[in-house]
Amino acid sequence: MVADGMRGSRMYEVVKVGKEKLIGEIIRLSDDTATIQVYEDTSGITPGEPVENTGEPLSVELGPGLLKSIYDGIQRPLEVLVNESGAFIKRGIVTNALDRKKKWDFEQIAKKGEKVKKGDPVGVVQETGVIKHYILAQEAGTVDEIKAGKFTVTEPVYSINGKKYAMMQIWNVRRSRAYAEKFDPSIPLLTGQRIIDTFFPIAKGGTACIPGPFGSGKTVMQQQLAKWSDTQIVVYIGCGERGNEMTEVLNEFPKLEDPRTKRPLMERTVLIANTSNMPVAAREASIYTGITIAEYYRDMGYDVALMADSTSRWAEAMREIGGRLEEMPGEEGYPAYLARRLAEFYERAGRVKCLGTDAKRTGSVTIIGAVSPPGGDISEPVSQNTLRVTKVFLALDASLAHRRHFPAIHWLRSYTLYLNNLRNWYANNISAEWLDLRNKAMTILQKEAELQEIVQLVGPDALPEKEQLILLAAKMIREDFLQQSSFHEVDTYSSLQKQHLMLSVVMRFYERATIALDLGVQLKRVNELKVRDRIGRAKEIPEGELNRLKDIQKELEEQFDALK
Repeated sequence: MVADGMRGSRMYEVVKVGKEKLIGEIIRLSDDTATIQVYEDTSGITPGEPVENTGEPLSVELGPGLLKSIYDGIQRPLEVLVNESGAFIKRGIVTNALDRKKKWDFEQIAKKGEKVKKGDPVGVVQETGVIKHYILAQEAGTVDEIKAGKFTVTEPVYSINGKKYAMMQIWNVRRSRAYAEKFDPSIPLLTGQRIIDTFFPIAKGGTACIPGPFGSGKTVMQQQLAKWSDTQIVVYIGCGERGNEMTEVLNEFPKLEDPRTKRPLMERTVLIANTSNMPVAAREASIYTGITIAEYYRDMGYDVALMADSTSRWAEAMREIGGRLEEMPGEEGYPAYLARRLAEFYERAGRVKCLGTDAKRTGSVTIIGAVSPPGGDISEPVSQNTLRVTKVFLALDASLAHRRHFPAIHWLRSYTLYLNNLRNWYANNISAEWLDLRNKAMTILQKEAELQEIVQLVGPDALPEKEQLILLAAKMIREDFLQQSSFHEVDTYSSLQKQHLMLSVVMRFYERATIALDLGVQLKRVNELKVRDRIGRAKEIPEGELNRLKDIQKELEEQFDALK
């Protein structure tokens, strides 16, 4: 939409278009003419209708009440929209993101007359049963006044240098929030998923990409990461997904139980739903809305996991807007600035030292973005540009999903660039042999792939016994270790201690079997050892009974010693 008489307007300023005051954003300025992308359906708008400036960029409301909420791409609460317009959202509805009537119990931390730095907690609100919401000083200075009690998000609760502040603040979504220092990625994000934690670990504050075709398990994978990763806050962005898929997420998430607190997972979750039939412009904005909310909780000292599902639809929105602006198209019609926008988004991840007096207060935002390449072809521009800026690539494979191997992450096509950064953490907290063990298992899987071509030609029985043993060991790694059921109450999550013991047992079996073959024992006899069944069922051992894994290892040694 193009409007004239807009001299004095600024780029990315929010405007209200037409008699219905549809929300829009200025995306191009030329003399006194402004090109506006409208976040709602524009049918019926006629030339000559008024355009009203707001003087503000696209911003979000930050304060108590974000958690447990479900928003659209521009932070309008869907529950409020349903109440006002029914099942189909009417145009021109303007609502507040945070409830203006609800009173929150504000407890003061800072005292009157105390000097504070920007980012220091001045008060706290118990936002949900599991999360405390810290109200942070918005400027440095002396606290003139502060009072505990029950307040709405817009009532002043403290003042610094004579300026009054409420619990709520407004923030431009395209501007990243400040921090004191960004750390190197040296602590892993613990997910409880064996193929990720052991083979392709993600650093806390890191970036990961999960590309995969339809039906390969992207959404279930992200739900598992949201549920089990050792973060306190989850921000889930459904960006341009099909309505039925987003409905499934919106129905499932409120029912998920947080395994650590036994309370609903929604008590520490913010959902942003922008389906494929919603306006394209709002889809483009939803990514920025989500990352700004994630940074806000990071500044309080929380670890945040942000799930973007999927950035492909975000890129398609950029392509559509670029086409309407008659911009020069890049590869496959995507705008030339696609790579820059993706990089700017992923660069907002990180583990940081928060602003304020307390040098030990740290927070992180870990971004895990799903990519939906057409036909599963990752050579397309969105996947390739995402791979350039993310450090972990979890390649979902449709053929594994069809074989009922979940998570359907292909172990030879996936990679992580955090291994060397995390080496010391794993050595100090789990085992000094962790990286060697992981590399030996990966070598066996690679050898299996090399042998597969020969096996398809002549069959496994034609191979020498040592190569048959490699196939057996690879099968044990795949089925007894990598395969994991998200629906099994025990197997859905594995601690690092359990993962290390499980992989140690499998690799010890391979070592003892290799020695046995060298001594002339037939592979058939090794394959018939009863301990193999116990290794296969080790994934069902509860976390509190990990000594049973040590018993399996002891039994393994005894049975191999008995072979003659």
